Amino acid sequence: MTRVPVSVEFFPPNTPVGHDKLLNQVVPALQRLQPEYFSVTYGAGGATREKTLATVKAIAATGAQAAPHLSCVGATRETISEILAEYRAQGIRRVVALRGDLPSGTASLGEFRYADELVAFIRETQGADWHIEVAAYPETHPQCRYAAKDLQHFAHKMKAGADGAITQFFFNPEAYFHFVDEARKLGVTQPIVPGIMPFHNFHRIAQFAQRDGIDIPRWVALKMEGFLDDAASIRAFGLDVITRLCERLVAGGAPGLHFYALNQSELVLEIGQRLGLTAPPAQA
Repeated sequence: MTRVPVSVEFFPPNTPVGHDKLLNQVVPALQRLQPEYFSVTYGAGGATREKTLATVKAIAATGAQAAPHLSCVGATRETISEILAEYRAQGIRRVVALRGDLPSGTASLGEFRYADELVAFIRETQGADWHIEVAAYPETHPQCRYAAKDLQHFAHKMKAGADGAITQFFFNPEAYFHFVDEARKLGVTQPIVPGIMPFHNFHRIAQFAQRDGIDIPRWVALKMEGFLDDAASIRAFGLDVITRLCERLVAGGAPGLHFYALNQSELVLEIGQRLGLTAPPAQA
């Protein structure tokens, strides 16, 4: 298969044990994929701000490029500027800019309504030396009723100064290809990288998919459910499905693959090996 750039997404660990595992086991294992960067998520309204910063700093200290997520809903220009200054001081110049979700019980949207305003603010105040990624939704944002309107929002983000986009995960490659085609008709020229979710836990992934309006093909769901508690068969089938999805995407021109690792390395590394994306293990 053609070699394409790879990136991997983590969430900030909630415990010291999880932090140690991520930095000492998961990141080193996934370095075999030679990822372009590791991204780190950011809780609703900045709920994990300090954990995100600590995780990004720790990943960057390993020599890898780290890209924090940054959501703007409920935030002020001052707080966003402070966060960007912290990252700049750490040598971080890559960010995933998102609108984000308003924390429960919070009434104000803050000074930013949409992600395109955040992108424009970063570009205007930080200059051209930042690489800005944004989110894309091949099957439409779960909070947007109309696909055409959602596509327009996406185009606005790209035109505001984004360098590229990462999609929400999906399992139907045609949804991705159609989305890219429609975005190109609106003048979007930047790379749109598909987000890949391995089946770490089928029932958990199915819950994510149902919440966000993501279609799991019926034949895949029925096959998974038919395995009952046969963990080995579930794992093997899930690997086959995601490997074929990646092969189809790359063959169709996808400019890279962004893996949602859920702070685990095994499935992402196995898929990378199947795709011929891994470097040989380091000699002891």
